[in-house]
Amino acid sequence: MPKTLHVPLVDAERRRPSVRARTARRFGGQGWLALVAGAFTLAQLTVVRPGMGLGWDEVVYVSQVSPEAPAAFFSAPRARGVSLLAAPIASWSTSTELLRVYLALLSGLGLFLALRAWRGVIPLRVLTLAGALFATLWVTLFYGPQVMPNYWVAIGALALVGCFLRAQANRFDRAALWGVGLSAALMAWMRPADAVYVTLPLLVLLVGVRRWRRWQVLGALVAGLAAGAVEWVVEAYVAYGGLGQRLADASLVQGGLGWNFAVDDQLRSLVGRTLCRPCTAPWPHPAVLIWWFVLPLLAVLGLAVAVRAGRTAVALVPLACAATAAFPYLFLIGYAAPRFLLPSYALLALPVAGGLVHLVTTPRSRRRRKAAVTLVALGLAGHLAIQYAVLNHVVDGTYAGRREWARTAAELDRLGVRPPCLLTGHEAIPIAFYTGCSSAHTEGNNANTTAGNIERTARRLPVAALVTPEGRPPAYARTWPQHRIGEVRIYVAPASMTAASPAGRGADT
Repeated sequence: MPKTLHVPLVDAERRRPSVRARTARRFGGQGWLALVAGAFTLAQLTVVRPGMGLGWDEVVYVSQVSPEAPAAFFSAPRARGVSLLAAPIASWSTSTELLRVYLALLSGLGLFLALRAWRGVIPLRVLTLAGALFATLWVTLFYGPQVMPNYWVAIGALALVGCFLRAQANRFDRAALWGVGLSAALMAWMRPADAVYVTLPLLVLLVGVRRWRRWQVLGALVAGLAAGAVEWVVEAYVAYGGLGQRLADASLVQGGLGWNFAVDDQLRSLVGRTLCRPCTAPWPHPAVLIWWFVLPLLAVLGLAVAVRAGRTAVALVPLACAATAAFPYLFLIGYAAPRFLLPSYALLALPVAGGLVHLVTTPRSRRRRKAAVTLVALGLAGHLAIQYAVLNHVVDGTYAGRREWARTAAELDRLGVRPPCLLTGHEAIPIAFYTGCSSAHTEGNNANTTAGNIERTARRLPVAALVTPEGRPPAYARTWPQHRIGEVRIYVAPASMTAASPAGRGADT
């Protein structure tokens, strides 16, 4: 029978508990993790705030289950997991505030469960600090209450690696086996490709390294990935011309997968650019970037501490999974978005927290320990201040942009573009959702119709074409009446204008 790898548990569980350990146990142990998760939820509700309107990608996901507007075009890379996650609220309520509160609560619960999966693998104080580090990143707080998949891939990755190490340490831990399967399913349900990259090191260990070869764990992992991705694969054959065609289309939407050095793009996006495509923005202030360079140094320190303590796997496995999760977004696509690296940040937080705890507890002399605590505390305080400043900037800009969409939607309604209706052109997908219209495009990643179809639709339904100030309207819309709303020019089909007239409204009633 193959030898089972022993992953050492925390030392506190092997020796007589100290006063601090007994206090923590009396607090429930889990209470500290619940405190982190609760503070994370509260920060979302107070800083990001539930009143923020839905973004472009959110509109695509929500429209699949919402009665507010027809479903937007669902491009090849997307998966329906996050739409189903939002469905308990979005399927019957049009309240964005209610949806945000629901997701904030759910994201806090997800963080708590993911951290709880690591109990008994790393010390509680390290685990609590790791959760706090991940939860206070501006990108984590910003996307926690959003209808976006990346945060949930991060939660799945964090829980998966913790359950994986527990299952390796104890072959009788059935809960850990279930955790492996369910965490893998969650990731694949949200973003199948990300799930594959995260789990690559685990699959290599389970198949290629004799000491790690546990067929039960491998079975749970593969079953979880298959269960989460089955809908995406079936949909590929039903709606995209097969799995190979869907993968090819997904690559095209992402600009064609291949060698693309995007590290600099990710750095530029740290200032709060939620999508950097093309990424021609200037470099942020060094204070915004410094944490990104300190992060790997502290992770390596955490790995060295774990190696010295005889717990190499506890730090090395999450580091390996973080590296493979980040690889495609750093080297295979030609643009950047901070949310892409959320799974890596979640996994890196563990060895980073281990490194920080080591820095403040290792010095033997009282003076050195006090200096280390002061230095780390000042560093963390500065880091939190910068993260809050970036988050505040992103939230303010996002609110302004989405208010502009709502304003455009109200003006379209005044012009007679009301459901059932159709929008095409610049930012048609989000504005159509706000208006209650369908959206259509004849070119680009969201192409789903032809100019002829739009022209025919304009004869029987209200139709509008949205154009940027420097853009040109499509040929069929050049003779349509033109209107200006902010930075958008709107060409409205004559039939829509007739419907907006007093006579037209009377006819409608």
